Amino acid sequence: MGEAPRVLVLGIGNLLWADEGWGVRAVDQLHRTYLFPDRVKLMDGGTQGLYLVQHICEADVLVVFDAVDYGLEPGTLMQVENDQVPQFMGAKKMSLHQTGFQEVIASADLLGRKPSDMLLIGLQPVELEDYGGSLRPLSRQQISPAIEIALQYLAARGIIAERRAVPLGDAETLASPEMVLDVYEGNRPSPEEACRTADIRFLAAEPR
Repeated sequence: MGEAPRVLVLGIGNLLWADEGWGVRAVDQLHRTYLFPDRVKLMDGGTQGLYLVQHICEADVLVVFDAVDYGLEPGTLMQVENDQVPQFMGAKKMSLHQTGFQEVIASADLLGRKPSDMLLIGLQPVELEDYGGSLRPLSRQQISPAIEIALQYLAARGIIAERRAVPLGDAETLASPEMVLDVYEGNRPSPEEACRTADIRFLAAEPR
């Protein structure tokens, strides 16, 4: 009987750009809620781009959570598998991390070490232009359905997660404790106290 597949469950995105951080929030909730068998790694990939290539090359199965602009209704979840994953990662680039992740998959392929099974669970974001902002309620509601998709995909490959009796605390997050969703939302200033888009003094004015 062969070894169980090596699995990487990855959340990517920028926590400082509202729904752009959805993928990181999703994998962190999965980590704090479920316990996985050996050979399964859950990872906050942030915006690391090509720095992730080593981790991708070590995986037989890859599951990615990310916010991707498909031009669909806000809050829509999309499932994309295998060779379609890099194509959909670049459907409409929202940030540099998506270009970087396409390159990661291409690099793994050139090395002959691309995961044999890949799943992208993508969210159509509600709001991105909110620097320092957090997830919109609709996007946050889609984390649990996205996790269920991932669990079913892994279960179909013999990888069964066990729900934790008590979820992990804030100190055991995949990200830094300061970026835990409730902590981040509780400590950030209001839109009236801190501009969420840009300094109004430097926005483009009407031509003179």
